[in-house]
Amino acid sequence: MKKMTSAELRAAFLAFFRQRGHSVQPSSSLIPGNDPTLLFTNAGMVQFKDVFLGREKLGFTRAATSQRCVRAGGKHNDLENVGYTARHHTFFEMLGNFSFGDYFKRDAIHYAWDFLTGELGIPAEKLWVTVFDEDAEAEAIWLEDVKINPLRFSRIGAKDNFWSMGDVGPCGPCTEIFYDHGADVAGGPPGSADEDGDRYIEVWNLVFMQYDRDKDGTLTPLPAPSVDTGMGLERIAAVLQGVHNNYEIDLFQNILGVAAQLANTQDLSNSSLRVIADHIRSCAFLVADGVLPSNEGRGYVLRRIIRRAIRHGYRLGIHDTFFYKLVAPLVAEMGAAYPELAKAQEQVERVLKKEEERFAETLEQGMKILESCAAKLDGDLIPGDVVFQLYDTYGFPVDLTADFARENQLRVDHAGFEAAMNAQRERARAGGSFAAAYDQDIKHDSHTQFIGYTELAGAVNIIGLFRQGQPVTELEAGDEGVIILDQTPFYAESGGQAGDTGIIKAGDAVFEVYDTQKQGGQLFLHKGKVLQGSFSTGQLGQVSVNAEQRQATERNHSATHLLHAALRRILGEHVAQKGSQVTAERLRFDFSHFEPLTAEQISQVEQLVNAQIRANSPVAARVMAKDAAVKAGAMALFGEKYGDEVRVLTIGDFSTELCGGTHVERAGDIGLFKIVAETGVAAGVRRIEAVSGEPAFAWIAEREQTLLAIAGLLKSAPDKAADKVQQLLEKTRQLEKELDKLKSKLASSSGDELTAQALDINGVKVLAVELDGIDPKALRELADQLKNKLGSAALLLATVSGDKVSLIASVSKDVMDKVKAGDLVNFVATQVGGKGGGRPDMAQAGGSNPAGLAAALQQTPDWIKQRLDS
Repeated sequence: MKKMTSAELRAAFLAFFRQRGHSVQPSSSLIPGNDPTLLFTNAGMVQFKDVFLGREKLGFTRAATSQRCVRAGGKHNDLENVGYTARHHTFFEMLGNFSFGDYFKRDAIHYAWDFLTGELGIPAEKLWVTVFDEDAEAEAIWLEDVKINPLRFSRIGAKDNFWSMGDVGPCGPCTEIFYDHGADVAGGPPGSADEDGDRYIEVWNLVFMQYDRDKDGTLTPLPAPSVDTGMGLERIAAVLQGVHNNYEIDLFQNILGVAAQLANTQDLSNSSLRVIADHIRSCAFLVADGVLPSNEGRGYVLRRIIRRAIRHGYRLGIHDTFFYKLVAPLVAEMGAAYPELAKAQEQVERVLKKEEERFAETLEQGMKILESCAAKLDGDLIPGDVVFQLYDTYGFPVDLTADFARENQLRVDHAGFEAAMNAQRERARAGGSFAAAYDQDIKHDSHTQFIGYTELAGAVNIIGLFRQGQPVTELEAGDEGVIILDQTPFYAESGGQAGDTGIIKAGDAVFEVYDTQKQGGQLFLHKGKVLQGSFSTGQLGQVSVNAEQRQATERNHSATHLLHAALRRILGEHVAQKGSQVTAERLRFDFSHFEPLTAEQISQVEQLVNAQIRANSPVAARVMAKDAAVKAGAMALFGEKYGDEVRVLTIGDFSTELCGGTHVERAGDIGLFKIVAETGVAAGVRRIEAVSGEPAFAWIAEREQTLLAIAGLLKSAPDKAADKVQQLLEKTRQLEKELDKLKSKLASSSGDELTAQALDINGVKVLAVELDGIDPKALRELADQLKNKLGSAALLLATVSGDKVSLIASVSKDVMDKVKAGDLVNFVATQVGGKGGGRPDMAQAGGSNPAGLAAALQQTPDWIKQRLDS
């Protein structure tokens, strides 16, 4: 048997099938393209799914891949087993060869056997084969053609050896090849009573898609049967490298070694180290493929995996950020095979470090709560309300708490957790009630032709009138309603671009269009009010779009495209649009990014956009097939739905996007671009607000006027105003320090006078006084000074500023068993409209009723005496 590294094995597999006429294809993204049924790419066949379904034709009928896969969410989820078994991973590589109506069972079986026993040199007596128990054809090929040992062969039922894409559709029998790790490992062969042991491990599964299953379960032979195979790289590497555990192969050893150094341990078999080594692979590749941590969907799964790794680091005693430091050794191990990972290394490190810092703020506190709860348990069940608190307050996914429970032989009260979650949802619904009015759907069997790309006015036919959502034959002066036209230059709100406004006329009748909306994709609704005259269906009319508003909107829309392209150049290709709003006044652009932009980055983006505006490149649109547009590099925009043909908008060679909106003719028409705000709107999503054209000039002019006004107040030139402000700030800070010193001296001198006022009650010095002209900070310092001077003491100091009362209680240690500072301060605070708290020796409070202070202070010595006498 040949000894091979994982890289050599991957290369040997692809070379073997390339020599046999297969087109070697690169691994597809972990985010399945155009497949909402899958959270992640979880098998090699995913990128060829449409080919197997007959929806897509390729330029080849044989393919081979090494496909990166993730199984950590949805139907295929191995997350909880990772680190505790020898072969479960969230991330793995699937070696596969595929036939799309080309070769079938005989060739597929021979290829597999030849590769394993010939190319890799695995002894035939170490392999075990299974077939579907009704697949006589595959059985004959194995026994009569390949001539495997019948004693190392099993017939298995449909549960394990019949594959289907779903309840209906392509399906077929499987044949699987197992490796025998030897008699010293527990477990029996496939199909036996003890098959769940680890002795026989499946290494290759060959699926023969030969049937189409209908709703009734009837199997109809496919006209072009196909082959889909999958062999886990990690599993077969373990065989070749003579180990029984996937984590002992070369792919993991370097990563485990670095993780062990960070954890200051020598034990590479530690389960927590293995969790971390597995998780860095899935997390790094997910981020490289554009996923960012968030609270929903793929981003939430990524966040769960990251936090699980960090929690295992904490378990190993690592309390500093560490996870992102494993990206470099991962790139060293896999960057050559996956250049996209190496290219994204810096971005991956930033994202992981940021997420780790975010979670580290609450991890330690949450873990203390979890450990404290475990120590106090009467039984082995962690209550649901504790699980919910950890989830809601500290960001602990439930499976992370379950992980802790598993390690400590405990259980999780999942039902109690769900009850707490439901209670929170009910509270949210109760607190979020609101009234909203919705336009009723307009029912009209027609569609509107849009002519607004080239026209802003024109003759039209009025084909529909609606008032309050109901069809009418006439709209009269003062009526608000909807007009439907056979064709229109009015752009209907779509893709973030606001709908047009303008005028519709018919004879003397005038209708002001407030907004234009689209219904059902092709019906344009012109919403507005009849200013004069009346309109009736069938009338001919004239329309005109508010040209000034349209042009301003177009400037902002084209600027949005330039902004998107500039962000990708400055921040990285992970930037993707998450929403936009384009009006005549400004633009708003939401995009995926993990941290706020720096002032320098904002400036770089502005400079890049304005450079494109000055270049004055033409803005061009053309209609083409969607697939061709995406292959040509056009970006699909968030929230947009596209048909088979799409409109591709290009601005020079700088920006290419799918877009149905209206735009300027040349980039120079935008005039000027200025970012006015950059904020966060959700985890991993940032928002930029900007202006262009005249509003951008106005925004800058307004800031110039403000600067001039500030310079005038400072009696400084505008370009020196910042230096002048800095000088004033430094002077102010110095004066504040001097003032604090004076206040401390005043408090100290006041302390000498106050010690004489203290009452002696049972050997304890008691003082309850109001002080004028002293701030709360100085009040605390004075309390400490007085307590040191008086020795055994109980003090209550108060000061009033406006209608606000500040209170400090201070008690010496020998008095605390009878008089606690928290009780003392609250005795006074409740009488001045407040409350407070603190340590037994020092507490503070506030109030809003100064009128009650004098009486409260007068009663304080008696209150203290009662407690000292008890």
